[in-house]
Amino acid sequence: MGQGISLIGTWMQRVAVSWLVYRMTDSPFLLGVTAFAGQIPTFLLAPVAGVLIDKHDRMRILIASQVLSMIQALSLATIVLTDVAKVWMIITLSIILGLINAFEITARQSLVIDMIDKREDLGNAIALNSSMFNGARLIGPTVAGVLIATVGEGICFLINGLSFIAVIFSLMAMKIKPRKIEIKETDIIRGLKEGFSYAFKFPPIRSILLILSLVNLMGVQYIVLMPIFARDILHGGPKTLGFLMGAVGMGALFGALFLASKKTVIGLGKWIGLAAAVLGAGLILFSFSKLFWLSLLLLLPVGFGMMVHMASSNTVLQTIVDDDKRGRLMSLYAMSFMGMAPIGNLIGGSLAGKIGAPNTLIIGALFCLLSSLVFLKKLPALRKLIRPIYIKKGIIKDMTVQ
Repeated sequence: MGQGISLIGTWMQRVAVSWLVYRMTDSPFLLGVTAFAGQIPTFLLAPVAGVLIDKHDRMRILIASQVLSMIQALSLATIVLTDVAKVWMIITLSIILGLINAFEITARQSLVIDMIDKREDLGNAIALNSSMFNGARLIGPTVAGVLIATVGEGICFLINGLSFIAVIFSLMAMKIKPRKIEIKETDIIRGLKEGFSYAFKFPPIRSILLILSLVNLMGVQYIVLMPIFARDILHGGPKTLGFLMGAVGMGALFGALFLASKKTVIGLGKWIGLAAAVLGAGLILFSFSKLFWLSLLLLLPVGFGMMVHMASSNTVLQTIVDDDKRGRLMSLYAMSFMGMAPIGNLIGGSLAGKIGAPNTLIIGALFCLLSSLVFLKKLPALRKLIRPIYIKKGIIKDMTVQ
C-alpha cells in the first residue's frame, strides 16, 4: 500500500517532467536527452549495485534510496514553484534520480524473495507488485494531466515528494527475517565478473536478458514521444497526455491481472516472446491513429504487452537464479529494463526530430516483432535447459512435464 501511494506520485512526476521540458523547449531531441539523463546512470551503475546488494542489507539500501528519491522530488518542486527552473537543472536532477534508481530497483526486485514464505508464490508476488505499479500508472498520469492544466507541474513534483513518506514508513514497519550473507570475496570487480559470467554463460538467462534489452531499447520509446502525440498529432494538452499514459496503465493492469491468475511459472517463457509481439503490433497501429478515442484503445495492447513481457521475464529469472547471485542478476535485469531505455529514448528523440514520431515508433515496433520471432524459435531448446532446475526446485515432477 505504501509503495502504491508512492508510485502514483512517481508517475505524476514522470508525466510532468516530460510535459515541462517539451513546453519549455518544443524539442523532441531534448525530450530524449532528459529521459536519457534520468535512466543512463541505472545502466552504468546497476551491476555495481547488484554486487553491493548481494553483500549488504537489502532493506536498509531500499529505505535509503526512498529517502534520497524524496529529496530529489522536493528539489525539483522547489525550482519549478519558485520559477527558476532551467532545462539543465531538470536534466541534472534527472541524473541524480537515475543514480538513486540503480540501487532502488535492484534492491526492490531482490527483496521480493525475502518477503514471501513459499517460493512457489514468487510469480504471484511479482504479478501483485506489477499490478500495484500499473495501477499507479493508470491513476498517476491522469491526475498529473489535470493538475498540470490547472496548477502547473510544480505541484506534481511536490505531491510526489510527499508520497515517499508512505513507502518509507511501510518499509520501516515490515519485519523480515534477516538473510544469511556469505561474503566469499570483497573485490567488486571480481563480483562483477562472476555475475556477468553466470548470466551470459547460461543460454536461458542470456536469451531473456537480450530480448528484454532489445524491447526496452526500441519498443519503449513511445513513453518519451507521448507529449508529441498528445500535442502535435492529437491536438490536445496535458490532459490528453495524462489520458494516453493512463490507457497504457490500464492495459498493463490487465496484463498484471492476467499473470496473477496463473498458478505456476510453467508456460511463462512463451509469453515472454508473445508479449513482445503484442507490444510491437500495438505500437504500429497506434502510430497511424489520428483519433483520440482510437489511440486510447490501441494503447491498451501496448500496455498489456509491455507489462506481460517485463513481469514474465522477471519471474522466470528470479525462479532459476541461485540465491547468492540474485542481486547481481537483478542488476542485469535493471540494466535491461531501465538501462537500455535511455539509449532508446535518445535514439527515439533524435529520429523523431528528423522522420517524425509515428515513423520512429514503427521502426521500434518492427524490432520488437523480430526479437519475438527469434526468441520463440529458440524457446524449445531453452526449455530443455531450464527443466532440470524446475525439477530440482519441485516446480515440475518429472522430465516429461512440459
